[in-house]
Amino acid sequence: MKILLDHCVPAPLRRHLHPHAVETAAMRGWDEKKNGDLLGAAEAAGFDCMITNDKNLRYQQNLSVRKIAIVLLSKQAWLFIKPHTQLIADALAQVKPNAFIEVKIPD
Repeated sequence: MKILLDHCVPAPLRRHLHPHAVETAAMRGWDEKKNGDLLGAAEAAGFDCMITNDKNLRYQQNLSVRKIAIVLLSKQAWLFIKPHTQLIADALAQVKPNAFIEVKIPD
């Protein structure tokens, strides 16, 4: 699966999501793109899923017209995410086009 990490998602996460092809928005030069533009660019570039921390994304965008799946992480800090990368990998195993999955990262 081809996965995009949104701006706020810690970049080290990409090393923990094998065998997926994972890129960051910064790697693509999409640092300035915001929600709708970023989703559109990701879909046009063939990404299957975007991982984000933006809790408002599902309310700000009409995700029903999107093909890309969204995985929302409840925490932003790598300190909290790192011990729970398997939760994210498990969510990715269930992702289907147009899905919205929230991964609750424990404290």
